[in-house]
Amino acid sequence: MSSITPHGGKLVNRVLEGAAAHAAAAQAGSYRHLTLSPREQCDLEMIAIGAFSPLTGFIGKADFASVCKDMRLADGTVWPIPVTLCPPDDLGSSINEGDRLALKDGKGRLLGTMSVHEKYPHDKELEIPNVYKTTEDAHPGVAQIRKQGNWCLAGDVDVTTPNHEPEFADFRLPPAWTRAAFAAKGWKTVAAFQTRNPIHRAHEYLTKCALEITDGLLVHPLVGETKSDDVPAEVRMQCYRVLIDNYYNKNNTMLSVMPLAMRYAGPREAVLHSLIRKNYGVTHFIVGRDHAGVGSYYGTYDAQTIFDNFRPDEIGVTPLKFDHSSWCNACEGMTSSKTCPHGPDSKVHLSGTKVRDLLRSGQRPPMEFSRPEVADILIRWAQSVV
Repeated sequence: MSSITPHGGKLVNRVLEGAAAHAAAAQAGSYRHLTLSPREQCDLEMIAIGAFSPLTGFIGKADFASVCKDMRLADGTVWPIPVTLCPPDDLGSSINEGDRLALKDGKGRLLGTMSVHEKYPHDKELEIPNVYKTTEDAHPGVAQIRKQGNWCLAGDVDVTTPNHEPEFADFRLPPAWTRAAFAAKGWKTVAAFQTRNPIHRAHEYLTKCALEITDGLLVHPLVGETKSDDVPAEVRMQCYRVLIDNYYNKNNTMLSVMPLAMRYAGPREAVLHSLIRKNYGVTHFIVGRDHAGVGSYYGTYDAQTIFDNFRPDEIGVTPLKFDHSSWCNACEGMTSSKTCPHGPDSKVHLSGTKVRDLLRSGQRPPMEFSRPEVADILIRWAQSVV
Protein backbone atom coordinates (compact mmCIF):
# COMPACT_ATOMS: atom_id res chain seq x y z
CA MET A 1 0.00 0.00 0.00
CA SER A 2 0.98 3.65 -0.34
CA SER A 3 3.47 4.84 2.25
CA ILE A 4 1.72 8.18 2.87
CA THR A 5 -0.73 8.23 5.78
CA PRO A 6 -4.32 9.25 4.97
CA HIS A 7 -5.47 12.63 6.22
CA GLY A 8 -6.41 12.31 9.86
CA GLY A 9 -4.50 9.03 10.17
CA LYS A 10 -7.02 6.50 8.84
CA LEU A 11 -8.74 5.89 5.52
CA VAL A 12 -12.50 6.12 6.06
CA ASN A 13 -14.82 3.53 4.50
CA ARG A 14 -18.58 4.14 4.84
CA VAL A 15 -19.66 1.75 2.08
CA LEU A 16 -21.79 -1.11 3.35
CA GLU A 17 -21.52 -4.45 1.59
CA GLY A 18 -23.31 -7.80 1.58
CA ALA A 19 -25.76 -8.46 4.38
CA ALA A 20 -25.13 -5.07 5.99
CA ALA A 21 -26.08 -3.27 2.77
CA HIS A 22 -29.23 -5.38 2.34
CA ALA A 23 -30.28 -4.74 5.95
CA ALA A 24 -29.73 -0.99 5.63
CA ALA A 25 -31.71 -0.88 2.39
CA ALA A 26 -34.60 -2.76 4.01
CA GLN A 27 -34.65 -0.43 7.02
CA ALA A 28 -34.47 2.66 4.80
CA GLY A 29 -38.02 2.00 3.61
CA SER A 30 -39.34 3.34 6.91
CA TYR A 31 -37.08 6.42 6.98
CA ARG A 32 -37.75 9.94 5.82
CA HIS A 33 -36.68 10.25 2.18
CA LEU A 34 -34.31 13.03 1.13
CA THR A 35 -33.20 13.63 -2.45
CA LEU A 36 -29.64 14.92 -2.64
CA SER A 37 -28.50 17.64 -5.03
CA PRO A 38 -25.86 16.68 -7.62
CA ARG A 39 -23.16 18.26 -5.46
CA GLU A 40 -24.37 16.45 -2.34
CA GLN A 41 -24.39 13.16 -4.24
CA CYS A 42 -20.75 13.75 -5.18
CA ASP A 43 -19.91 14.62 -1.57
CA LEU A 44 -21.67 11.49 -0.30
CA GLU A 45 -19.58 9.33 -2.63
CA MET A 46 -16.38 11.13 -1.62
CA ILE A 47 -17.16 10.57 2.08
CA ALA A 48 -18.12 6.93 1.54
CA ILE A 49 -14.97 5.88 -0.34
CA GLY A 50 -12.60 7.71 2.01
CA ALA A 51 -11.59 10.49 -0.37
CA PHE A 52 -12.81 12.99 2.24
CA SER A 53 -11.03 11.26 5.16
CA PRO A 54 -11.25 11.99 8.06
CA LEU A 55 -14.90 12.99 7.45
CA THR A 56 -17.39 10.21 8.17
CA GLY A 57 -20.45 12.28 7.30
CA PHE A 58 -21.75 15.78 6.71
CA ILE A 59 -20.19 18.20 9.19
CA GLY A 60 -21.76 19.78 12.28
CA LYS A 61 -21.97 23.35 13.51
CA ALA A 62 -18.64 23.52 15.35
CA ASP A 63 -16.75 22.09 12.40
CA PHE A 64 -18.63 24.36 9.98
CA ALA A 65 -17.67 27.53 11.87
CA SER A 66 -14.07 26.44 12.37
CA VAL A 67 -13.62 25.48 8.71
CA CYS A 68 -15.05 28.78 7.49
CA LYS A 69 -12.97 30.90 9.86
CA ASP A 70 -9.74 28.97 10.26
CA MET A 71 -9.61 26.28 7.52
CA ARG A 72 -9.59 23.62 10.21
CA LEU A 73 -12.05 21.19 11.74
CA ALA A 74 -12.91 21.86 15.38
CA ASP A 75 -10.21 19.39 16.47
CA GLY A 76 -7.54 21.37 14.59
CA THR A 77 -7.22 19.09 11.54
CA VAL A 78 -6.72 21.12 8.36
CA TRP A 79 -9.90 21.25 6.26
CA PRO A 80 -10.60 24.28 4.05
CA ILE A 81 -14.18 23.95 2.71
CA PRO A 82 -17.39 22.90 4.52
CA VAL A 83 -19.02 19.65 3.40
CA THR A 84 -22.67 20.22 4.22
CA LEU A 85 -26.10 18.71 3.66
CA CYS A 86 -28.58 21.55 3.16
CA PRO A 87 -31.97 20.39 1.88
CA PRO A 88 -34.62 22.77 0.52
CA ASP A 89 -36.30 24.72 3.30
CA ASP A 90 -39.65 22.94 3.01
CA LEU A 91 -37.85 19.72 3.96
CA GLY A 92 -35.07 21.08 6.13
CA SER A 93 -37.45 22.89 8.44
CA SER A 94 -39.43 19.70 9.13
CA ILE A 95 -36.49 17.36 9.76
CA ASN A 96 -35.39 17.05 13.38
CA GLU A 97 -32.37 15.82 15.27
CA GLY A 98 -32.63 12.07 15.75
CA ASP A 99 -34.47 11.47 12.47
CA ARG A 100 -33.23 8.70 10.21
CA LEU A 101 -32.95 9.66 6.55
CA ALA A 102 -32.94 7.59 3.38
CA LEU A 103 -30.62 9.48 1.03
CA LYS A 104 -31.65 9.18 -2.61
CA ASP A 105 -30.51 10.31 -6.05
CA GLY A 106 -32.56 12.30 -8.53
CA LYS A 107 -34.25 9.14 -9.81
CA GLY A 108 -35.44 8.11 -6.37
CA ARG A 109 -32.85 5.36 -5.90
CA LEU A 110 -31.39 4.70 -2.47
CA LEU A 111 -27.78 5.78 -1.99
CA GLY A 112 -27.47 5.37 1.76
CA THR A 113 -28.79 6.34 5.18
CA MET A 114 -27.99 8.93 7.79
CA SER A 115 -28.95 9.65 11.39
CA VAL A 116 -29.38 13.37 11.97
CA HIS A 117 -27.08 14.06 14.91
CA GLU A 118 -27.35 17.81 14.60
CA LYS A 119 -29.44 20.45 12.84
CA TYR A 120 -28.22 24.01 12.70
CA PRO A 121 -28.82 27.23 10.72
CA HIS A 122 -26.81 27.50 7.51
CA ASP A 123 -24.71 30.61 8.11
CA LYS A 124 -24.20 31.64 4.52
CA GLU A 125 -22.92 35.06 5.55
CA LEU A 126 -20.05 33.32 7.33
CA GLU A 127 -19.36 30.74 4.63
CA ILE A 128 -19.50 32.79 1.44
CA PRO A 129 -16.99 35.62 2.09
CA ASN A 130 -14.55 33.35 3.95
CA VAL A 131 -14.52 30.43 1.51
CA TYR A 132 -14.95 32.29 -1.78
CA LYS A 133 -13.40 35.70 -0.94
CA THR A 134 -16.37 37.42 -2.62
CA THR A 135 -20.09 37.84 -2.14
CA GLU A 136 -20.90 38.32 -5.82
CA ASP A 137 -23.59 36.02 -7.14
CA ALA A 138 -21.73 35.95 -10.48
CA HIS A 139 -19.26 33.61 -8.78
CA PRO A 140 -20.55 30.04 -9.43
CA GLY A 141 -19.59 28.84 -5.96
CA VAL A 142 -21.39 31.73 -4.29
CA ALA A 143 -24.44 31.18 -6.48
CA GLN A 144 -24.50 27.51 -5.46
CA ILE A 145 -24.45 28.34 -1.75
CA ARG A 146 -27.21 30.93 -2.17
CA LYS A 147 -29.42 28.24 -3.70
CA GLN A 148 -28.91 25.83 -0.81
CA GLY A 149 -31.35 25.55 2.06
CA ASN A 150 -31.09 27.54 5.27
CA TRP A 151 -30.67 24.50 7.51
CA CYS A 152 -27.71 22.12 7.69
CA LEU A 153 -28.09 18.49 8.73
CA ALA A 154 -25.09 16.73 10.24
CA GLY A 155 -24.42 13.06 10.86
CA ASP A 156 -22.44 10.01 9.85
CA VAL A 157 -23.51 8.26 6.67
CA ASP A 158 -23.81 4.60 5.72
CA VAL A 159 -23.77 4.14 1.96
CA THR A 160 -25.31 1.19 0.17
CA THR A 161 -24.59 2.33 -3.39
CA PRO A 162 -22.16 5.26 -3.90
CA ASN A 163 -23.47 5.84 -7.45
CA HIS A 164 -26.07 3.89 -9.43
CA GLU A 165 -24.80 5.02 -12.84
CA PRO A 166 -21.11 5.77 -12.34
CA GLU A 167 -19.43 7.50 -15.24
CA PHE A 168 -16.13 5.95 -16.30
CA ALA A 169 -16.58 2.95 -14.00
CA ASP A 170 -13.28 1.41 -15.16
CA PHE A 171 -11.42 4.56 -14.12
CA ARG A 172 -13.44 5.38 -10.96
CA LEU A 173 -10.93 3.93 -8.51
CA PRO A 174 -11.46 4.66 -4.79
CA PRO A 175 -8.48 5.62 -2.63
CA ALA A 176 -7.89 2.09 -1.32
CA TRP A 177 -7.55 0.89 -4.93
CA THR A 178 -5.17 3.61 -6.10
CA ARG A 179 -3.02 3.04 -3.02
CA ALA A 180 -2.82 -0.66 -3.82
CA ALA A 181 -2.07 0.08 -7.48
CA PHE A 182 0.80 2.41 -6.58
CA ALA A 183 2.27 -0.24 -4.30
CA ALA A 184 1.94 -2.91 -6.99
CA LYS A 185 3.78 -0.65 -9.43
CA GLY A 186 6.51 0.02 -6.88
CA TRP A 187 5.79 3.76 -6.83
CA LYS A 188 6.98 5.24 -3.54
CA THR A 189 6.43 8.82 -4.74
CA VAL A 190 3.47 9.85 -6.91
CA ALA A 191 2.57 13.23 -8.38
CA ALA A 192 -1.09 14.01 -9.05
CA PHE A 193 -2.50 16.42 -11.60
CA GLN A 194 -5.93 17.89 -10.90
CA THR A 195 -7.81 19.01 -14.00
CA ARG A 196 -11.29 19.99 -15.11
CA ASN A 197 -10.08 20.95 -18.61
CA PRO A 198 -8.47 19.17 -21.55
CA ILE A 199 -4.70 18.86 -21.15
CA HIS A 200 -2.84 21.23 -23.44
CA ARG A 201 0.90 21.50 -24.00
CA ALA A 202 1.45 23.67 -20.91
CA HIS A 203 -0.30 21.11 -18.71
CA GLU A 204 1.64 18.31 -20.36
CA TYR A 205 4.86 20.14 -19.56
CA LEU A 206 3.94 20.50 -15.87
CA THR A 207 3.00 16.85 -15.50
CA LYS A 208 6.19 15.65 -17.16
CA CYS A 209 8.33 17.94 -15.02
CA ALA A 210 6.62 16.43 -11.98
CA LEU A 211 7.17 12.92 -13.29
CA GLU A 212 10.89 13.59 -13.62
CA ILE A 213 11.14 13.88 -9.82
CA THR A 214 8.65 11.16 -8.77
CA ASP A 215 8.13 7.47 -9.52
CA GLY A 216 4.70 7.87 -11.07
CA LEU A 217 2.09 10.31 -12.31
CA LEU A 218 -1.64 10.16 -11.54
CA VAL A 219 -3.70 12.12 -14.06
CA HIS A 220 -6.76 12.64 -11.88
CA PRO A 221 -9.53 14.63 -13.60
CA LEU A 222 -12.54 15.86 -11.69
CA VAL A 223 -15.73 14.39 -13.17
CA GLY A 224 -18.35 15.66 -10.73
CA GLU A 225 -20.55 18.72 -11.24
CA THR A 226 -18.89 21.64 -13.07
CA LYS A 227 -20.08 24.86 -14.77
CA SER A 228 -22.33 24.46 -17.78
CA ASP A 229 -19.73 26.02 -20.09
CA ASP A 230 -16.90 23.68 -19.01
CA VAL A 231 -15.92 20.94 -21.46
CA PRO A 232 -18.02 17.83 -20.61
CA ALA A 233 -16.26 15.05 -18.73
CA GLU A 234 -16.79 12.45 -21.47
CA VAL A 235 -15.07 14.72 -24.00
CA ARG A 236 -12.22 15.44 -21.61
CA MET A 237 -11.72 11.75 -20.94
CA GLN A 238 -11.30 11.11 -24.66
CA CYS A 239 -8.64 13.82 -24.67
CA TYR A 240 -6.79 12.40 -21.65
CA ARG A 241 -6.78 8.88 -23.07
CA VAL A 242 -5.49 9.83 -26.53
CA LEU A 243 -2.82 12.04 -24.97
CA ILE A 244 -1.58 9.34 -22.59
CA ASP A 245 -1.69 6.73 -25.36
CA ASN A 246 0.53 8.81 -27.61
CA TYR A 247 2.73 11.04 -25.47
CA TYR A 248 3.26 9.49 -22.00
CA ASN A 249 5.20 6.48 -20.79
CA LYS A 250 2.39 4.21 -19.61
CA ASN A 251 4.71 2.39 -17.20
CA ASN A 252 4.88 5.57 -15.16
CA THR A 253 1.45 7.07 -15.81
CA MET A 254 -2.00 6.22 -14.47
CA LEU A 255 -5.42 7.68 -15.32
CA SER A 256 -8.22 7.64 -12.77
CA VAL A 257 -11.20 9.94 -12.13
CA MET A 258 -12.35 11.78 -9.01
CA PRO A 259 -16.12 12.17 -8.40
CA LEU A 260 -15.91 15.59 -6.79
CA ALA A 261 -18.06 18.63 -7.62
CA MET A 262 -16.17 21.85 -8.31
CA ARG A 263 -16.49 24.72 -5.84
CA TYR A 264 -14.37 27.22 -7.80
CA ALA A 265 -12.97 28.36 -4.46
CA GLY A 266 -9.45 28.97 -5.75
CA PRO A 267 -6.84 28.85 -2.95
CA ARG A 268 -8.98 26.96 -0.45
CA GLU A 269 -9.94 24.43 -3.09
CA ALA A 270 -6.27 23.87 -3.93
CA VAL A 271 -5.73 22.83 -0.31
CA LEU A 272 -8.80 20.56 -0.44
CA HIS A 273 -7.58 18.97 -3.68
CA SER A 274 -4.20 18.25 -2.11
CA LEU A 275 -5.70 16.63 1.00
CA ILE A 276 -7.99 14.49 -1.15
CA ARG A 277 -5.02 13.32 -3.22
CA LYS A 278 -3.16 12.42 -0.02
CA ASN A 279 -6.04 10.09 0.75
CA TYR A 280 -5.62 8.55 -2.70
CA GLY A 281 -1.99 7.80 -1.80
CA VAL A 282 -0.30 10.69 -3.62
CA THR A 283 2.87 12.30 -2.23
CA HIS A 284 3.22 15.33 -4.55
CA PHE A 285 0.51 17.59 -5.91
CA ILE A 286 0.81 19.95 -8.88
CA VAL A 287 -0.47 23.47 -8.14
CA GLY A 288 -0.39 25.64 -11.22
CA ARG A 289 -1.59 29.08 -12.19
CA ASP A 290 -5.02 30.07 -10.78
CA HIS A 291 -5.77 26.58 -9.49
CA ALA A 292 -9.55 26.00 -9.14
CA GLY A 293 -10.15 29.66 -9.91
CA VAL A 294 -12.82 31.36 -11.94
CA GLY A 295 -12.91 34.81 -13.51
CA SER A 296 -10.59 37.26 -11.76
CA TYR A 297 -11.62 36.55 -8.17
CA TYR A 298 -8.21 35.22 -7.09
CA GLY A 299 -4.63 36.24 -7.68
CA THR A 300 -2.63 34.25 -10.20
CA TYR A 301 -0.59 32.42 -7.57
CA ASP A 302 -2.84 32.71 -4.48
CA ALA A 303 -3.45 28.96 -4.66
CA GLN A 304 0.28 28.40 -4.16
CA THR A 305 0.96 30.91 -1.39
CA ILE A 306 -1.96 29.61 0.73
CA PHE A 307 0.13 26.53 1.52
CA ASP A 308 2.53 28.80 3.41
CA ASN A 309 -0.15 29.07 6.12
CA PHE A 310 0.36 25.45 7.16
CA ARG A 311 3.19 23.32 8.43
CA PRO A 312 4.32 20.74 5.85
CA ASP A 313 3.28 17.89 8.16
CA GLU A 314 -0.26 19.32 8.43
CA ILE A 315 -0.78 18.97 4.69
CA GLY A 316 1.40 15.90 4.23
CA VAL A 317 1.58 16.26 0.46
CA THR A 318 4.38 18.25 -1.18
CA PRO A 319 2.87 21.01 -3.35
CA LEU A 320 4.69 21.44 -6.66
CA LYS A 321 4.34 25.12 -7.46
CA PHE A 322 4.66 25.87 -11.17
CA ASP A 323 4.81 29.22 -12.94
CA HIS A 324 2.74 29.90 -16.04
CA SER A 325 4.14 27.84 -18.91
CA SER A 326 4.00 28.23 -22.67
CA TRP A 327 5.91 27.46 -25.86
CA CYS A 328 8.72 29.90 -26.65
CA ASN A 329 9.67 30.20 -30.31
CA ALA A 330 13.10 31.58 -29.42
CA CYS A 331 13.85 28.70 -27.02
CA GLU A 332 12.11 26.22 -29.32
CA GLY A 333 10.41 24.47 -26.41
CA MET A 334 8.10 24.69 -23.44
CA THR A 335 9.26 27.24 -20.89
CA SER A 336 8.20 29.27 -17.87
CA SER A 337 9.31 32.61 -16.48
CA LYS A 338 11.83 30.71 -14.35
CA THR A 339 13.57 29.19 -17.36
CA CYS A 340 13.06 31.60 -20.26
CA PRO A 341 14.58 35.09 -20.75
CA HIS A 342 12.43 36.06 -23.74
CA GLY A 343 9.47 38.42 -23.81
CA PRO A 344 5.80 37.74 -24.60
CA ASP A 345 6.28 38.29 -28.33
CA SER A 346 8.16 35.00 -28.57
CA LYS A 347 5.47 33.02 -26.76
CA VAL A 348 2.62 31.01 -28.29
CA HIS A 349 -0.35 32.13 -26.23
CA LEU A 350 -4.01 31.95 -27.19
CA SER A 351 -6.99 33.29 -25.30
CA GLY A 352 -9.83 30.95 -24.46
CA THR A 353 -12.04 32.85 -26.87
CA LYS A 354 -9.54 32.46 -29.70
CA VAL A 355 -9.21 28.71 -29.06
CA ARG A 356 -12.99 28.25 -29.06
CA ASP A 357 -13.29 30.21 -32.32
CA LEU A 358 -10.63 28.03 -33.95
CA LEU A 359 -12.27 24.81 -32.79
CA ARG A 360 -15.74 25.84 -33.95
CA SER A 361 -14.36 26.67 -37.37
CA GLY A 362 -12.69 23.26 -37.59
CA GLN A 363 -9.15 24.58 -37.23
CA ARG A 364 -6.53 23.09 -34.98
CA PRO A 365 -4.73 25.49 -32.63
CA PRO A 366 -0.96 25.53 -33.21
CA MET A 367 0.66 22.25 -32.21
CA GLU A 368 2.82 24.26 -29.79
CA PHE A 369 -0.42 24.95 -27.91
CA SER A 370 -2.33 21.67 -28.25
CA ARG A 371 -1.53 18.19 -29.53
CA PRO A 372 -3.36 17.55 -32.84
CA GLU A 373 -5.09 14.41 -31.52
CA VAL A 374 -6.57 16.42 -28.66
CA ALA A 375 -7.52 19.28 -30.97
CA ASP A 376 -9.43 16.93 -33.27
CA ILE A 377 -11.54 15.60 -30.39
CA LEU A 378 -12.31 19.15 -29.25
CA ILE A 379 -13.18 20.24 -32.81
CA ARG A 380 -15.79 17.47 -33.07
CA TRP A 381 -17.26 18.51 -29.73
CA ALA A 382 -17.18 22.26 -30.44
CA GLN A 383 -18.90 21.84 -33.79
CA SER A 384 -21.57 19.59 -32.26
CA VAL A 385 -22.65 22.28 -29.77
CA VAL A 386 -22.69 25.27 -32.14
